Amino acid sequence: MTTRILVTGGAGFIGSHYVRTLLGPDGPGDVAVTVLDSLTYAGNPANLDAVRAHPGFRFVRGDICDPAAVDPLMAEHDQVVHFAAESHVDRSIDGGDTFIRTNVLGTHTLVAAAHRAGIQTFVQISTDEVYGSIDEGSWPETHPLRPSSPYSSAKASGDLIALSYHHTHGLDVRVTRCSNNYGHHHFPEKAIPLFITHLMDGRKVPLYGDGGNVRDWLHIDDHVQGIELVRTRGRAGEIYNIGGGTELTNRQLVELLLAEFGTDWAGAVEQVADRKGHDRRYSVDCTKIREELGYAPRVPFTTGLADTVRWYRENRAWWEPLKARAAL
Repeated sequence: MTTRILVTGGAGFIGSHYVRTLLGPDGPGDVAVTVLDSLTYAGNPANLDAVRAHPGFRFVRGDICDPAAVDPLMAEHDQVVHFAAESHVDRSIDGGDTFIRTNVLGTHTLVAAAHRAGIQTFVQISTDEVYGSIDEGSWPETHPLRPSSPYSSAKASGDLIALSYHHTHGLDVRVTRCSNNYGHHHFPEKAIPLFITHLMDGRKVPLYGDGGNVRDWLHIDDHVQGIELVRTRGRAGEIYNIGGGTELTNRQLVELLLAEFGTDWAGAVEQVADRKGHDRRYSVDCTKIREELGYAPRVPFTTGLADTVRWYRENRAWWEPLKARAAL
């Protein structure tokens, strides 16, 4: 029996890779996917070209905040995987209105419609940033939420709204909180693709503050693996952290990229003023998803980074227009 999955934000970086994986040769084979995406600046229809001819694929352009667009789709599906979000912290600092609308109101519109339609499973894709900053150790899923930016605050709010529909109405909601993703098809405003494309163009890489902020890096293949484990085997009302297991300071990350390009620090790095409210360190404890669902990251960071650099070298036609439009 075919499971009908509604994927919101499926033209974006992670959502499109999830769709390509589900409908690819190594996918489960028993799913049909509808992508709902409003195609904001970060949504790219080209990200879905690989599956556009698949008989189980459909694309709908629409706004997750619009019940008139959402309600009919919910009635046609069994499960929802909700990626759609405004996600760039710097943009949220400059103006949080869009983040509140999409990440809070949009999530509520979706879970309310899912409840009315009797959806079997609703997977809310979230972020480790909802936990705030941690100086040492790693956050378990039970850690209090202390978001620092309008972006992470809006994501935390969306998580709580989604979970409230489980506690109040019994809707099967499962939340994933991932660490920093990287890989191909990543919009070039984010750190790794921004750095790669700057270096390709002979421009300097901007490094915030002293470069000591620490992030855990998660390849999109591993993130998708974790999401699928949660969708197919997770428990209702539960939260699952998904991490990559590679913690690096931003300075260490830049050093690895400089090595990939064979260039030196002096000619390629520009230190800039630190971002407002910049969290110092993120680190997720993945014990729960590892022990319950058998998750383990498979892509070594050095391999994943080299593959990502290679993809951007070979796909200038994909990222160059995006970077020009966003004036990056």
